[in-house]
Amino acid sequence: MKLEKIKNTFSVCKVKDTSNIKLESEYCFIGKTNEEISLVCILEDVPSNTLERDDGWKCFRIQGVLDFSLIGILSKITTILADNEIGIFAVSTYNTDYIFTKEENYVKALEILLKSGYEII
Repeated sequence: MKLEKIKNTFSVCKVKDTSNIKLESEYCFIGKTNEEISLVCILEDVPSNTLERDDGWKCFRIQGVLDFSLIGILSKITTILADNEIGIFAVSTYNTDYIFTKEENYVKALEILLKSGYEII
């Protein structure tokens, strides 16, 4: 399986509302519940109405479009990283999964996954 590195650095944010979110950005992940509006965005695109934020996340994604019938793909990756004490933040889209690690763990995470049989591109 191929994992594609994403070049940007990201921020995980809680925002007041969606009015200042830069939807035209290359990457923008929004989650809304009855308790909060969460945003994962490129560091430079953090909106002014951010209530809380955690900067310094790097990302890779599973390359290609994943069929919904596939089971355990994200679980296998997160287990490998957890076994090596690397925390993650995951976002799933219709097409694929994005895995975020803190900057200081990013290279180590990719090296571990490479040694575990994943191809890094």
